[in-house]
Amino acid sequence: MFASRRSVISHILRPLAALVLTVSCGLAAAQATKPIKLMVGFPPGGGTDAVARTLAEKLKDELGVAVVVENKPGAGGQLAAQALKASPADGTVLFLSHDHTISILPLVVKNPGFDPAQDFVPVAGFATFVNALAVSAGTPAKSFNDYVAWVKTQGAGKGAVGIPAPASTPEFLVKVIGQKFKLDLVAAPYRGSAPMMADMLGNQIAAGVGSVPDFMENHKAGKVRIVAVLGAKRQASLPDVPTFTELGLGGLEDLPYYGIFAPAGTPKATIDHFGQALAKVLAMPDVNEHLTKMGLTVGFMSAQQLAQRERAYTQVWAKMIKDSGFQPQ
Repeated sequence: MFASRRSVISHILRPLAALVLTVSCGLAAAQATKPIKLMVGFPPGGGTDAVARTLAEKLKDELGVAVVVENKPGAGGQLAAQALKASPADGTVLFLSHDHTISILPLVVKNPGFDPAQDFVPVAGFATFVNALAVSAGTPAKSFNDYVAWVKTQGAGKGAVGIPAPASTPEFLVKVIGQKFKLDLVAAPYRGSAPMMADMLGNQIAAGVGSVPDFMENHKAGKVRIVAVLGAKRQASLPDVPTFTELGLGGLEDLPYYGIFAPAGTPKATIDHFGQALAKVLAMPDVNEHLTKMGLTVGFMSAQQLAQRERAYTQVWAKMIKDSGFQPQ
């Protein structure tokens, strides 16, 4: 009798178990094919956006799912960072950012609405780069020294320099340049590098400070001129452009970075899977060449290596910002 009952129960449960297994597999498959949103905190057309789209195109093939770039500009990437904090920690929403949003914003904004150490986890890094000073084609300056002389003669030592975001590394660089070379330079903040570049191309502003990728395309076309770069040595893509160290402005050798971040709580297996795919993409000759031509120094960083890079860079700029007398706002 009991055997008969067990047989009946088993007969009922087997189909139910199969159904549960089928549903579970279906849900897993659905999640596995869910598109990955790669957020960028700046408008389309800028250097960071171009980098993100280059990587996304290749990552979709490696991961087997669509990787969609979503621009969420505003406040130097602050809005995108806040959106990342509020996103599900399942690997479907990631944030591609350079140093400004992750390392600098928390140092210069009292309440940025996110804490990188608590709210994010590094996924992987993929490049370092340098910031640069570029001048518009409307100026006669062919070199950094030409620019300094031009500002002193044309503007009585006063000039405006565009920057992609307020209270950013470029803003502090403008201040340091002004102090070193006895110029009264004012940083003019934009909502990203694209509108800054538009004004430089239209000769609405004579100079700008941003990342090399922001300027590279127009520099090659002769529409702007990169006249100085940060870093301990000249860039391979700009062998004729001197470093600020060569020009007598030392202490600016620590390089900014690019990395990808996820919401805190994202499973390690998910992070590792994405990191492995990114490493394969960076090893592709066409990707490496393209990013290098944009002015990046390509190099894969694991989650741990990116975390170390982030901490080191933040410490350097925390001291520089404090020494400048800047007060978080």
